[in-house]
Formats: sequence, C-alpha cells, structure tokens
Amino acid sequence: MHWIALRPTPDALPPTEPTLADVHTALAWWALRFTPLVARVEDALVLEVSGSERLFGGRSALLQQILEPNQPLAPVETAQGATSLIAIGRLWSGRDVAPEALSVHVLAAARPHLPTLARLGVRSWGQLRALPRGGLVRRFGAELVDALDRAWGQRPEVYPWLTLPDVFDAPLELAASVESAPALLFGARRLLAQLLVWLRARQRGVLALELLWDLDARRSNTRHVDAHHTGGQQGRLELRTAQATQDMAHLQRILGEQLARVTLPAPVLYLRLRSLQTQPLAGESHSLLPDDVRKGDSLHQTLERLAARLGAAQVQCVSPLADHRPECMQQWAPWQVHTLPKNAMKSGAVSAVSMRARDLKDHELHPQASVWPTWLLPTPLRLPVRDCCPQYQGPLTLLVGPQRLEAGWLDDAPVLRDYFIARSPQAGLVWVYRERQVGEAGLSPQDAPWYLHGLYA
Repeated sequence: MHWIALRPTPDALPPTEPTLADVHTALAWWALRFTPLVARVEDALVLEVSGSERLFGGRSALLQQILEPNQPLAPVETAQGATSLIAIGRLWSGRDVAPEALSVHVLAAARPHLPTLARLGVRSWGQLRALPRGGLVRRFGAELVDALDRAWGQRPEVYPWLTLPDVFDAPLELAASVESAPALLFGARRLLAQLLVWLRARQRGVLALELLWDLDARRSNTRHVDAHHTGGQQGRLELRTAQATQDMAHLQRILGEQLARVTLPAPVLYLRLRSLQTQPLAGESHSLLPDDVRKGDSLHQTLERLAARLGAAQVQCVSPLADHRPECMQQWAPWQVHTLPKNAMKSGAVSAVSMRARDLKDHELHPQASVWPTWLLPTPLRLPVRDCCPQYQGPLTLLVGPQRLEAGWLDDAPVLRDYFIARSPQAGLVWVYRERQVGEAGLSPQDAPWYLHGLYA
C-alpha cells in the first residue's frame, strides 16, 4: 500500500483564481485520473496508488506525474506514507519523519485528548502506542486505538471514495454584483477551468453547455427583457460546438462574443455552468513532421466565432437537397453546428457536387454528374439563337450531349431539358440546355429556347 496526501496552499492562490473550495473539487477530479481510491479527509485529499502503479509504468513514473510541479491547479503540499494516516500526519507536520516521531496533534482521533496526553507526557505517536491498550480504551475510547491500528496498517482503511458526477454542474457566487454582461466572463473563466478538469478526468469533450445567471430581484428592471431572459430572475446562454472539444480558450472566445450582445436588466449575483451534451474524446495521432502541425483555428472554430459575433443568420452554409434539378439541389441556410459535414470541417472546403455525391450517392440521381460544371448561375441566362445556333460570346459548338432531364412533376414545376457541354470562342467550356417544350403546345427543336446554366472553371 502506498498513500499520497495532497493539500492546496491557500496563500498561493492569486485573486483571479478559484476559491479554495473550488480548488479542492478540481483537485479531487484531477486525482481521479490516476486512481479510483481518492477520499477527502478534512482539508486534504488522500490517494491510494499501489493498484495503479503498473498502468503508469511503475511507482516512480506514477509519482512523477502526480507530484510534478507544473500542475494546472493551485500549488499543493504533498506527503507520502504506507498508510493514509501517516501521509496525512507528515503533510500536517511538514516533516518526512518516521511514524513514531510524528506529533500527537496531527492524529485527528487524539486531538480531543491533547490536554490529558500533555499532562501524561505523551507527545508522539510512538509514546502513545507504547501505552497499554486496555488503559487507552478505558481512558480515551476505542476510536483512538483503532486510529493507531490503522496508522500501522493493522486495520483496513475505509473511506467514502469520491466519484466524478455524470453531468458537470458548478455554481459560483460572485464576490460583487455584476451589472455588465461582458464582465460575467471573469467568473465564467473560473467555471470553465473546472469544466476542463472534469472533461479530462472523464476523457470526454463538450458539445453543448449553458451558462445561467441569477439576477438581483430587488433591482430588476422588468421593462427591459431581451431574448436571453425569460422574464423571470434568471438569464441563460447556450453554447454549441460542431466537434467535441476541451479547448476552453475557444469556448471562452465564443462566450465573450455572445455576452457582448447581452443586456442585463439587473445586477447578477450568481453564475452556474452546466454541460448539456458531451461525448467520448477520440485520440489524435500526432505526426513527427513539423509541416503537418496545424496552426490557428480550425474551420468549425472560425465559423462558430463568426456566428457568435455577427449572428447566426449572417453565416450561411450550403445544404444538399434531394432534387434532380441542378438549381434545386442545394440551398443556403443559417449555419448551425450540425450543418457542415465532418470531412468538410477538416478540409475547409465544400463542393456542391461532392456533397451531393456523398450524401445522396445511394439515389444515383445522375450517372453523368461527374461532368457537371463547377459554377451554376443563380438564374439561367437565355441565349440568343442565330441560324439554330445558340450564341454566347460567339457561336457555341456543342461537344457533349444531350443529357436529358425530366423532373419537378411532384411540386408543379416541371422541367424538360436537354443539357449540352459547349465551347464558346471567348468563355471556353460552358453548360447550356435547350427547353424541349413549353406548356402544353410544345415547340419544335428549331424554335426551342437555349439557356446558359453553368461555367467550367
């Protein structure tokens, strides 16, 4: 058995860091990464790590990770021992000495009896253990003897072991009332720091979370309530990401952009951060080549920041539709985190044809979709015809076609077209079509109108 005792250093906490209670919670969540046997004993944490040594490459490697000085939490004091009481005694005494030399005042079971023990001349654990057991039980009770037995490993040490909550939900009482929404980011950073520890301990990434705040009812202005307030005494902001992430800097930027557009009808006294959706975080293979290291924000992070700053309606994304007509195969809509495909997140580019072929490949709508142009005109351009030859910056030479299209019957907008790939003397390759009939009367091929529908880049 090998125990480690940890305790945050209160005087090492700068004013901008979480309170001591928050550090204890975050420290306990962080410690659960190394062993499931973590318990809270007064103002310290004890970890039993003997069962986890093999998983981390031995005791030395495990202790190096636990006791490394650059932890992302507040500075901590540490001590080790064969039992938890020895580790706690060394932690509180500040000395790495033998158990017999530890002072009785660092043994919790002996503290109620310190005046009597001082009159008996008992100042160390060794002197206390040398007294007759029967006399100790009659004079001080069985609890003190049990504590000595546990300290020397003669009785099992049983604690209420800490576990991680299934959902992150952390409140925060602000030191002073906040009247400006952007100023809430100061307290939200503290909650995001706790969220990061929770995510790392559970090896998950966050997809959606919400920030709640309680308003001061005594100073509430009920005449001014924006979309982020329900009319009661609470406000809410919801953040969603396209990919599961542990990047708190990115979440903080998005939160700052959204808070900048919020007006508080009353001062805020309390904050609360809660996770709405998380998922296991897949491991990432890192390349040894420095050229493969990605720099800057990814595509979905950039889109999320723009949507938070400009508004969701100002960031548009193309979505494929199941329709044979080229002009109806896609539509532009406000970008949402679920709109952009995952492979588009990585590549940074979206092609309407590639999205169509990927999302609707099972339908096999057009066997010749691979020869479609790169650019479609928003509205087909009617072309002049001279001597039965369509004109676009000169007479067009038909190269490939016709590709016949008949669709739109279900929504009362039928189209009957023959598509061709043609060459223009000035514009190069173009995509044109000829209307095969108009209405019920129909037209002869010589009288059918021609339209320019696409260009080849």
